Amino acid sequence: MSTVMSASTTPIIAIRKATADDAVALRRLAALDAAPAEPAGDILVAVVDGEIRAALPVAGGRAIADPFHPTAELVAHLRLRAERLRATDAPASTPLLGRLLAGLVRRPVSRTAR
Repeated sequence: MSTVMSASTTPIIAIRKATADDAVALRRLAALDAAPAEPAGDILVAVVDGEIRAALPVAGGRAIADPFHPTAELVAHLRLRAERLRATDAPASTPLLGRLLAGLVRRPVSRTAR
């Protein structure tokens, strides 16, 4: 009697910005999730083994996800990545940053006679 052992494989997961090539997959995902429409604007997608399983607008809002696969952790990762992208796009006008940048500006050196 021979026993065949199945090799467990770890899925390959990627978080990336959606491209125009993803339009059909996003429409399919929105239909599966019974979403009124696919997300608009810049969109992040969670891809598992080459298949888009979840998507989220970078600006925030409702995620869409494949209801036939576990996606809660994927959506959490999308939200985290979107927050980080929004934070890097925020204006750099905080008082602390302003003070730090002001310190980097070269000031004229006064030359006094010795």
